[in-house]
Amino acid sequence: MKPFSDQYDAIPLAHPPLERVAYDAFGRLSFTFPRAHLEHLIAAALSPDASDNDRFVCACMLKNALIAREGRFPLCQDTGIATVFGWKKGTVACAESAAAALEAGAKTCYDERKLRFSTACPASFYEEYDPNDNMPAQVAIFDADACLAPPPSFVAHSPAHSLSLLFCAKGGGSSNKTAFVQGTKASLTPAAFERFLTEHIAKLGTSACPPYTIAVVAGGLSPEQNLLTLKLATCGAYDGMTDKPNPHGFRDKALEQTVRDIAKKTGFGAQFGGTQFAVEAIVIRLSRHGASCPLSVGVSCSAHRNLKAVVTDEGFFLEKTCENPASLAGFDQAVAFLDGRGTTDGTQTVRVITTDGGIPAVLQSLKGTKPGDRLLLNGDLLVARDAAHARWQELLDAGKPLPAYCTRYPICYAGPARTPDGAAIGSFGPTTAGRMDGYADALMSRGAALVTLAKGNRSPQWTHACARYGAFYLGTPGGIAALIASEHITAQRIIDYEDLGMEAVRVVTVRNLPAFVVTTDTGADFYAQTTNT
Repeated sequence: MKPFSDQYDAIPLAHPPLERVAYDAFGRLSFTFPRAHLEHLIAAALSPDASDNDRFVCACMLKNALIAREGRFPLCQDTGIATVFGWKKGTVACAESAAAALEAGAKTCYDERKLRFSTACPASFYEEYDPNDNMPAQVAIFDADACLAPPPSFVAHSPAHSLSLLFCAKGGGSSNKTAFVQGTKASLTPAAFERFLTEHIAKLGTSACPPYTIAVVAGGLSPEQNLLTLKLATCGAYDGMTDKPNPHGFRDKALEQTVRDIAKKTGFGAQFGGTQFAVEAIVIRLSRHGASCPLSVGVSCSAHRNLKAVVTDEGFFLEKTCENPASLAGFDQAVAFLDGRGTTDGTQTVRVITTDGGIPAVLQSLKGTKPGDRLLLNGDLLVARDAAHARWQELLDAGKPLPAYCTRYPICYAGPARTPDGAAIGSFGPTTAGRMDGYADALMSRGAALVTLAKGNRSPQWTHACARYGAFYLGTPGGIAALIASEHITAQRIIDYEDLGMEAVRVVTVRNLPAFVVTTDTGADFYAQTTNT
């Protein structure tokens, strides 16, 4: 096989089974990052205008990448829906049954590599079940010369007879930040478009684990073309797209800088205040119907897991990733921000919180903290998220009490990956806090959820409840699931709803788990203060 590119590994096979391609691709992207993404994180940590919290979070992410590359703990606990896009050129024998083969390879990889099963399949319109295999996969194969969205630039450089593939493991948190608006010609003025960007970038918030790659698409011959282009843009498909205006789509580099500037001004930073909200931006302009102008915004989170492959009848080429992040320039300097001081000058005091004394003791130990303060948590936490909260609400609706454990521990919203052999737990990280906001009064009025731990900004409903009931909401960095599992969780046990799989209620024991105060018992909220400054 002649080398396709120095950015790919060539794997010669007489008849390359697509199951092997998918297996290798999802395995590689679940544990290692492309070099460019790691360099973005290093640059963010070392940026002269980065905040101390920016530096700490980015340093955590870099150490997380170093741990995950060993192949035991995935980069993120939400190992995502298995998504594959393909573009066929000429004739390739293996392409005739591509969808089924790619799904089979993904299924085997998710099972054997102990990745998280996140899909919920309908048993009826309202009832769901866990298929316990993360299937079905999302697979779409296009004719490279006749597809809905502009084909990626790497497809143009692939051999004349080939199947170009883009693999993506996108978690629910980042997918949930997709925004779509049916605009008009009036949207296409510099002032109007900047207003659109400012509004929607602020709405992204931090629950999808920044630093982000932010994608924006304006135009499209249909809403479907616009949104497919957006999806592919967040996956890195258009990194090589031209910036010269043409009917089939082009990037606007000046507007990409505008997006980065707007992101910096939000003050969100890398989750807990600062400037490093976005490490990259891509803005694409498409042709449109004269009566409409589709507009969309989406992100790829700090767990930027996308991988390209090219398959021929001789074998396949798999995009390389960085197997040793520590070898990159600036890595050691960036990770040094984890030396325990937490700031560039070593002046920040980090409060240690122990949960062993029960909720009243935890609340007392949090007294006097301010939004943005960094903490270290030790002791037991209750782990429960969407499905468990729904079952608790069913109990209350039926006039029954909450389980006694609900008032015994702080509640961490999380759904871990499956546990590797010999480990205490699989990759473990926080899920989006706002999805549980509707339970505020029902739980807090009964002494539950007075201390919660998750990621992202919450609604005024939760903030007001914190003030009413004297509760605290803490945030722990998203995007560091391998680090948390390997260094900060020492034990776990499932105590209820085992049938919920990764959403089962469990108790975990943590050691020096990093967290930040987000909302205090007076209703002071970090993100509200950030957006008001």
